[in-house]
Amino acid sequence: MQAIMQIFLARNNVQAGPYQLEQLNIMLASGEVLLDDLMWHEGLAQWQRVGDLTNNQTVYRPTSANTPEVNDSIINNVTVFLEDTNKAKDDKSVSLDRLYGKPERPKNVKADMTTNRHQTPHNNVSLNKSTLKKAVADNDKVVGNVVLAPIMSRVLATALNGLLYILAILPLVMALTKMDVDYTKFQNIQDMDAAYQYSMTLMESLPSSTLMMSQVMVFGLFALQLVFITMRGQSLGKLITGIRVVDQTTHRLPSFIKLIGTRTLLLFIIYNLLFSFTSFLGFVIIAIHYYMASKSPENIGWHDKLAKTLVVKADSSQLVKKSKSE
Repeated sequence: MQAIMQIFLARNNVQAGPYQLEQLNIMLASGEVLLDDLMWHEGLAQWQRVGDLTNNQTVYRPTSANTPEVNDSIINNVTVFLEDTNKAKDDKSVSLDRLYGKPERPKNVKADMTTNRHQTPHNNVSLNKSTLKKAVADNDKVVGNVVLAPIMSRVLATALNGLLYILAILPLVMALTKMDVDYTKFQNIQDMDAAYQYSMTLMESLPSSTLMMSQVMVFGLFALQLVFITMRGQSLGKLITGIRVVDQTTHRLPSFIKLIGTRTLLLFIIYNLLFSFTSFLGFVIIAIHYYMASKSPENIGWHDKLAKTLVVKADSSQLVKKSKSE
């Protein structure tokens, strides 16, 4: 059976570890491990900068040729006790108390690499609860401290929103199917006023109870969507699929103008007009958006370019307001 890679880290003249590859990538994605930290594992001749090994990406995929140029002036500043290094190879543990100049504690207690707090190890990795929920898979795209939402999750969220809208207007649709509707009147782009007048005539022909039920369901759905989008950056479809809209720069909840003005109301108007002309055109524009996103390194489609947002896997830290000092 292949041995699990044991990775050691160092920062500010202090060594920590060992960690497993998956744990390292989680800490890289969360920002707990920095690209300027130093790293060593079996197969490396000496300590090397993390960013040199990851090509300055926040994910480490070890290869058989991890031998970039090394800045000796940085590496020589790391204090490594030979006794602890040998001990790490024998029993996979490192005494960090000596590095901090403190009395050694029992083996089941170790120090946090970044804060020097005592803690009981949990799979040899110190992470907050929100980071633990955000597992980074090998095929995930990571940008800074966020994991981009897969394209299929975004497509599914859009489909769910569409399904909810269909359910909301279902009483209206069922009532219209019982009427002799002339759909050609809605296809004449040059005479939109006639189409509007004809639609008003149809509405007046519907039973008042059906019309009221449809209005309550539609406006109720829109109100619920706006609340979730404003408070959480998630439509109901995104909430179900576990993804969220964040600002491209801060990676946190976008401003109200970006969320509601640009990405919600403006897009609603655009797609409402497109689907009014012909449903085919609306689906084509949606397909173009997701095609652009699939070809972009950051999964950015024209919706995202317009609002300067990203769609990412949802994490509670994205809802925290950015402090003035940041």
